[in-house]
Amino acid sequence: MRCSPNTLAQGKELIQQVRQQFQESLKREDILELIETILIYKLPKLNRKEIEAMFSLSDLRETKVYQEALEEGKEEGKEEGKEEKARQIALKMLSAGFPIPEIAQFTDLSPDAIEELQRQQDN
Repeated sequence: MRCSPNTLAQGKELIQQVRQQFQESLKREDILELIETILIYKLPKLNRKEIEAMFSLSDLRETKVYQEALEEGKEEGKEEGKEEKARQIALKMLSAGFPIPEIAQFTDLSPDAIEELQRQQDN
């Protein structure tokens, strides 16, 4: 089930009105966040691209969903970075002859993951 073109048009019009009438950043941010929440609940079939198209980039950056997605992306990036660093340390420890259980203890990688790294290193 797709959302009605009328609802989309009303949402876009409301966003434009908020942009024009509310210059105060906090009030504008609160109203845009409310509109975004209403649109998400009213139009559950909208994908992220369709919602983004309704907001300008600066408006989108002020919304809670954008902020949460940005924070989530940062956290995922940090975790991936930590995992990559642990793999690099494990590879160095393997090269230095450390036993797998000890490597697992220091890197928090599973023994299976370390064995996989060892197989990749041997190839």
